[in-house]
Amino acid sequence: MQFWRRFTFIVSVCLFVTLTSSTLLAQDAPPTDPFADRAVPDWYDDAKLGIFIHWGAYSVPAWAPLTGELDDVLAQGGWEYWFAHNPYAEWYANSMKIEGSDTAIHHAETYGADFAYDDFIPLFNGAVEAWNPAEWAELFADVGARYVVLTTKHHDGFLLWDSATPNPNAPERHASRDIVGELSEAVRAEGMRMGLYYSGGLDWTFNDPTINSFEALIGAIIQDPAYEEYATAQYRELIDRYQPSILWNDLGYPAMADLNGLFEYFYSAIPDGVVNNRFDLIGTMGLHHDFTTPEYAEEEAILLEKWESTRGLGYSFGYNQNDTDENLLSVDELVDSFVDIVSKGGNLLLNIGPNADGTISELQLSRLRGLGYWLDTNGDAIYGSDPWVRAEAQTTAGGRVRFTTREGDLYAILLDALPTLPEHDVVIEGLTVPEGAVITLLGFEGELVYAQDGDNLIVTLTDEICCAAPQPAWTLKISPAPEG
Repeated sequence: MQFWRRFTFIVSVCLFVTLTSSTLLAQDAPPTDPFADRAVPDWYDDAKLGIFIHWGAYSVPAWAPLTGELDDVLAQGGWEYWFAHNPYAEWYANSMKIEGSDTAIHHAETYGADFAYDDFIPLFNGAVEAWNPAEWAELFADVGARYVVLTTKHHDGFLLWDSATPNPNAPERHASRDIVGELSEAVRAEGMRMGLYYSGGLDWTFNDPTINSFEALIGAIIQDPAYEEYATAQYRELIDRYQPSILWNDLGYPAMADLNGLFEYFYSAIPDGVVNNRFDLIGTMGLHHDFTTPEYAEEEAILLEKWESTRGLGYSFGYNQNDTDENLLSVDELVDSFVDIVSKGGNLLLNIGPNADGTISELQLSRLRGLGYWLDTNGDAIYGSDPWVRAEAQTTAGGRVRFTTREGDLYAILLDALPTLPEHDVVIEGLTVPEGAVITLLGFEGELVYAQDGDNLIVTLTDEICCAAPQPAWTLKISPAPEG
């Protein structure tokens, strides 16, 4: 079970057993979804690739242990072990409070016991003066992203804009620049859509226990009318000021909120906007969502409901100065994961964690550029595509194959190495093509020779293809027989 499914399942059990919120207990049944007939907009379904950005005061220390991906860490020692060795650098403010944790030890040794988390804020605001949003937007467009999602407020309550609804508990906990506005303008200038993340369930300026167990995490989710009024006012402000195409909430929302009213407000302003499923943390509030958000996840089969897999290039979303070549996805692994997600109906929201001054590490840049280079040749198999009748096959040599379809053409994406000379044939098991079909390889001119051997398709590659430089994946385009 992947992280978000594991998390929401446990949350639902814990909340119904232990939560005593009068608002929740007063609900006899979930409300009807007034947007149930609303279709996912084509732009979002067709986009396939988004860039997620975690950036804030935590980008100054930019530190977390390289413990591993969440499911692997949980398998080692459960939730208490995970929080004590939290690999998410954006959780620094909480991790530094856990006595004996890796982050607490690092913080004391590096900054001293008297250095508070808020002391990072002026350092961030000084560093951010060097940031150039146009450079980010140009990079994301070159990579092939069709939308961008920025963390406007993470769990630490630090705002990336100067809100007209100031924080009553920490009025100075905000960026010195209008990062949300400047990036939104730059992203749209490059022809991409802009989305905004907001931590709806956690805000440590309103409720700041030391979260060192799963039970403590559940207790930190805010059920306070004052916070609900604050968060909803900020959501409406984000909609009014920045016109986002995506509302990307995290870790639930106060149960007393009129979220259907908020969604109606959003859709009225942005008719082709989309909202994610994380407003409804336990999945029982009857709330509408346009897509689901499994974290660090790949699916076993095609999903009928629109979904978006989100993950970092390494173990963290916020920038982690400890990252190495070994713990980040390789370009090959990134392309393989992306293709698998798209073949099963999903989008990939790929996270980058910038340094405090807006620079992006070369380790991350190399992965982004590699993905963009691959998409330059193979994008026809990705953008605007749909899943085929099945997502997967394999070659007789054991190579993995993923399928997409677009405008009547079938794309068979080969995730493993092509044969080298003197071998020329790729044999895809269980694939039959129409008589007279035309097969080409994206990036190369000319039709390929092929034959049908029972249920297997044999495609003969040219010497030029077999001698070509290795790529993360290769795409066969199978077009129906031409007319006439």
